[in-house]
Amino acid sequence: MSVERYWPSDSAARFVRHYWVPRWSLAPGETVRQDILEYPTANIVVEPYAAALHRAHRGRSVRMLADSDWAFGAMLRPGTARRLVGASLRTAPMVVPFGALRVGDETLVARIRSSMTAGDDQTAVGAFDDWLDRQERPEPDAELVDAIVDAVENDRGITRVEDLADRFGLGMRRLQRLVAGHIGFGPKWLIQRYRLQEAAAALRSDEAPPLAGFAAELGYADQAHFGREFKAVVGATPGAYVAEAAAAHTGDAQNAATERTSA
Repeated sequence: MSVERYWPSDSAARFVRHYWVPRWSLAPGETVRQDILEYPTANIVVEPYAAALHRAHRGRSVRMLADSDWAFGAMLRPGTARRLVGASLRTAPMVVPFGALRVGDETLVARIRSSMTAGDDQTAVGAFDDWLDRQERPEPDAELVDAIVDAVENDRGITRVEDLADRFGLGMRRLQRLVAGHIGFGPKWLIQRYRLQEAAAALRSDEAPPLAGFAAELGYADQAHFGREFKAVVGATPGAYVAEAAAAHTGDAQNAATERTSA
């Protein structure tokens, strides 16, 4: 399996962080399981027989791959999806068909499928960029949500919702409504998601950090609290996750190399 990443044009970057294009070819009857701890935003995904906006899951998402196929994904900026859906993401379905979006364009889907079938990723990216160029500029609240998410992503010192509210001069209720309306989950979930993504990346590295000190660095009161949250979201205890990653690195567990990363 291969995954290529492409960057949007300057104007499209107001709406999209990047494009991701996986292709895979498996033997008949073979399947590969992907466990994904998603970035806290929505993705628009075009496949040969489906096209939809997918909200982020509360925990990890699971997908089984089979046969030979492809997908074209656009990782939206956090403030983008609410306008496309036309409603708060807190109550929106987890999957919204592309044609049901306020600005859905089946011609775009057909262009992407044609390009992807021909193996022309760049033309598919260009078609999506062109479609985004016709969209209205993000609203102030959408831009604020983007800034909030960027702050949590890049500042490890933000470990509490109060820290985030103080950073942006927002009341707790206003912050809760703003983040939940645009992402689907509140600011506490947002902070936890980034810390756990960081933890997963560190624990599967060649030099995994000691768990006790690492839990404190991530803002957890103790190792037990970190372990419970990690297992609830990732599906394995930190210790088991480290062991699985080590086995995958040495090739001792060829079928245990389950991928737990953001898309």
